[in-house]
Amino acid sequence: MENSWGLRIVPLTEEHCKEICSWTYPVPYHIYNWPSWEKMVADQEEFADETLREQQYRAVVDADGEMVGFAQYFPMTGVTRLGLGMRPDLCGQGLGVEFVRTIAAEAKQKAPSNEIDLEVLVWNIRAFRVYQKAGFVHTDTYERMTPTGMETFHCMVWKRLMDKGRS
Repeated sequence: MENSWGLRIVPLTEEHCKEICSWTYPVPYHIYNWPSWEKMVADQEEFADETLREQQYRAVVDADGEMVGFAQYFPMTGVTRLGLGMRPDLCGQGLGVEFVRTIAAEAKQKAPSNEIDLEVLVWNIRAFRVYQKAGFVHTDTYERMTPTGMETFHCMVWKRLMDKGRS
């Protein structure tokens, strides 16, 4: 997929993982901070598990090969659920729509018959708006358990890759 930022999806390396674990998001987004890499490895949590990392996780890099974020492609029956994170210093700078579209397009290419969806915490209006502009529509709202307790989420489904300049 062509994009103006030159974004590409590449395998997530251990070096990428260490970098992600060093990211620090400000309040209230701090809930997206990962534990230290050492703790992740000790617990074999998420992308510290090499098999899980190879199967589900990818890095998103710019034209210079610098990591701008990551994606998780969580396979479900007939659905690819996305998880994603953008480098904290890039958040809020108008780069999110292209970032999300790149990740969603890769998911569609990997599993063309699957529906593509994601979950977003209801209070995260900034992310919700980015997902809408990237072509996702709100389909459901529900509560589910998180590491910090029950939280309310919106489920959003990718309907199409919208043309640039359209919202």
